[in-house]
Amino acid sequence: MSDCTSCGAALASSLVCEACGALQNATDAADAPWAAFGLERAYALDGPALKKRLLALQRRMHPDFFGGASAEERELAERNTAELNAAHRVLADDARRADLLVRALGGPDDQKERQMPQAFLMEVLEWNETLEEARDASLEEGSPTRAALDSLETQLVSERREALERIAGLLTPLPDAGAPALTNARKELNAVRYLDRTLSTLRELRLDAARSTR
Repeated sequence: MSDCTSCGAALASSLVCEACGALQNATDAADAPWAAFGLERAYALDGPALKKRLLALQRRMHPDFFGGASAEERELAERNTAELNAAHRVLADDARRADLLVRALGGPDDQKERQMPQAFLMEVLEWNETLEEARDASLEEGSPTRAALDSLETQLVSERREALERIAGLLTPLPDAGAPALTNARKELNAVRYLDRTLSTLRELRLDAARSTR
């Protein structure tokens, strides 16, 4: 972390000096979300502490506090506040944080590595079959298809949680650049993305069924 451009104090956030209150021009570095909160780049994160830090930094750089400042400084306050909120959205989301970390460490993105874990693929066909059956069947409460869909949702939520736990193990401690753990983490992230899409489809089916019975 660099020093404040105004008072020279060591920065705890790349966006604002907490010693003198001067706003800083943020850099577009790979570790920018962590730097915004003064954190070391890592997967492990204390969610409640991050939220508390967010509120403290928001108070420091809120645009309303710069009402009498120059137009340039007010614009910087708005931009840094937006940067801070965007950084929080990334860091507070386990999958998005892992995705950024894999990229930052030189691992493959989802275009270079499209595969999912082999064991996971064996279950996908069965899940897809359950969804297809649900498209053409009654989803009333108590129906066999609705029960199967509810059971599938429970299973998918559990699978997602377990995939994120495996990702945490692969990224803690941080692997070296180019390590196999980064490729394996990407495969797990591909699985999480599939699970998110499938859960979204499942919930849409349930909503459509609810609308049709009104």
